[in-house]
Amino acid sequence: MTNNLLLHRAAVAAGAILVATAEFAILHSAAGVDLAAGTGNATRQITVAAVVVAAAVAALAGWALLALLERLTNRARVWWTSIAVAALLLSLLAGPPSGVGGEAKAALALLHLSVGVVLILGLSRPRPEGLNR
Repeated sequence: MTNNLLLHRAAVAAGAILVATAEFAILHSAAGVDLAAGTGNATRQITVAAVVVAAAVAALAGWALLALLERLTNRARVWWTSIAVAALLLSLLAGPPSGVGGEAKAALALLHLSVGVVLILGLSRPRPEGLNR
């Protein structure tokens, strides 16, 4: 992997984390949305740390999968984009519905979508010429 590509992908990952953090701050602090999720009989508050960790895990998992696919196939971007879109759809089905109240559900959906879109559009950028699989 060239330094330019490595820097680009690191910037995309950092961008996804920054977008999620900024959205959390706006939604939680400025808009007053109580970000809480229900699991069974328990309710847990969603903190900025949880948002940062979730975005970082998604970014690193997406980056790792793309790097692996680039070693295995010339159609890595097509495969990766398909898998990433499916993962985003699954995360939207699993995460936001657990929100406590309509505002929390909408906020969680926005967080999932924002991180997913940044990663999908940013990481799927074509490899520079001259890189072999």
